[in-house]
Amino acid sequence: MTPPDEPDSLADAHAAGLIHRDVKPANIFACHWGQKWDFVKVLDFGLVKTRWSLGEDERLTTEGVIAGTPAYMAPETALGETTFDARVDLYGLGCVAYWLLTGDRVFDGTTPMEMVLHHVKTPPVPPSQRVSWPIPESLEKLVLSCLAKDPEDRPRSAEWLGDRLAECRTAQRWTARRAREWWERYALADPGPPGGPDEGTRTHHTPAGPFPSL
Repeated sequence: MTPPDEPDSLADAHAAGLIHRDVKPANIFACHWGQKWDFVKVLDFGLVKTRWSLGEDERLTTEGVIAGTPAYMAPETALGETTFDARVDLYGLGCVAYWLLTGDRVFDGTTPMEMVLHHVKTPPVPPSQRVSWPIPESLEKLVLSCLAKDPEDRPRSAEWLGDRLAECRTAQRWTARRAREWWERYALADPGPPGGPDEGTRTHHTPAGPFPSL
């Protein structure tokens, strides 16, 4: 399956100078827009930072508060650095991918601080070592590259990452036709009220059906 014509959500935001800073499953919404299947929206830009404001003194609600969700927080964010770039979002995306592949978070802890410290210091266990099903090596390498502690070791951009994902062996087995069949068979449609702000968009929640096989 070739990459879609429209820019990916994160790549589009980054090109506009916006850094999300809270990429996690709850902020990623899978749906379809007309005949565009597997259309993905990135939601909740409440912690967004612009590249022009990076390095400024940042005070949130309390002195010393770290912005973000501990289970998906990049090491540089956890350390309170103010000179980070869009690769903090790619780290969060790597955490999401890890969760999708394994059903587990990259790191767990008894407290949020313990979890944050794991992101700073602990190497992640490769996804293939935590599950009984096969995970293609090319996909695992990309996910682990997103989880690199040093931003310089991560993919250089969301657009570059999207291109590499499209080259993975698994991507070639998932087609627009298969996506449509899966959604129509398992998804529960919720088109929303007529004339609403999302008119023309059909969104789906998927509690009933299995995830497609890789």
